[in-house]
Amino acid sequence: MAILIDGNTTVICQGITGSSGAFHTKGCFDYGTRMVGGTTPGKGGQKDANGLPIFDTVSQAVKSTGATASMIFVPPPFAGDAILEAADAGVKTIVAITEGIPVQDMVRVRARLAGYPESVLVGPNCPGVITPGRKTGTAGRYEGGCKIGIMPGYIHTHRLDASTRKAVGIVSRSGTLTYEAVWQTSERGIGQSTCVGIGGDPVKGMNFIDVLEMFAADQDTDGVIMIGEIGGTDEVEAGRWIKANMQHKPVVAFIAGRTAPPGRRMGHAGAIIGGADDTAQAKMDALRASGLSVAESPADLGAMMAKALAAQVPVAV
Repeated sequence: MAILIDGNTTVICQGITGSSGAFHTKGCFDYGTRMVGGTTPGKGGQKDANGLPIFDTVSQAVKSTGATASMIFVPPPFAGDAILEAADAGVKTIVAITEGIPVQDMVRVRARLAGYPESVLVGPNCPGVITPGRKTGTAGRYEGGCKIGIMPGYIHTHRLDASTRKAVGIVSRSGTLTYEAVWQTSERGIGQSTCVGIGGDPVKGMNFIDVLEMFAADQDTDGVIMIGEIGGTDEVEAGRWIKANMQHKPVVAFIAGRTAPPGRRMGHAGAIIGGADDTAQAKMDALRASGLSVAESPADLGAMMAKALAAQVPVAV
């Protein structure tokens, strides 16, 4: 079943003619994602290197192609408006890859998105979302899945490609650690139902609990890997939610940033220790208190998830 996107999702790229937009549109297209077009103001009527139609506005693209999802590679000063343009056009799943959007812009965007209950925002400053497909005979292509973003598609495993017939959902603030968790689970014969990079900015769209609620209800998700970072309280709140609502599926967590000094941003805009409760150790302690399995190192994620799935006792939802 998967969450957010699947093989029927039709996708456009906002910023399709920029270097990043063009490169990753081709990557998604080659993976097997149903890319149906893109937008760049002033270039409507043209086609990109993949033969996809280019439109001036998202509204035109949606009306012409029926797109239900958008991948945003618009430069930071204009990305906030691009998100709202997608929502206004009725796009259901908006994936903002752009890094460096001003916080004030995202505060405005978050407030405005409350008026669009049919749209969900993933990101910004994220690797994207992927529901893995099954590899076909065509080199590099996968069917029945959907990749929206910058992740390497080939490391992901479809549920039915795995000998165990198990699949986990992955939700993460870190792009590279998401790929690490994917590789480790794939190497152990565990598939992924959907992987969601929620992004590392302090003001974003979906948070951990938003995604966990979907994974909890998804029949194709047997367990969850949650990867957090220093800064903020999202991980602690997610732990409390899991303890109260998600005892029927195992959750393995990791918190990055154990060596980060207080007051210094580490990589992501939201990865900054503002107090004792923001540290990696404090979050790890809180998650353990909520009953989660917490990895000391990202190298342990695959092994811990495999062990948790092997010990899992089916519980009716």
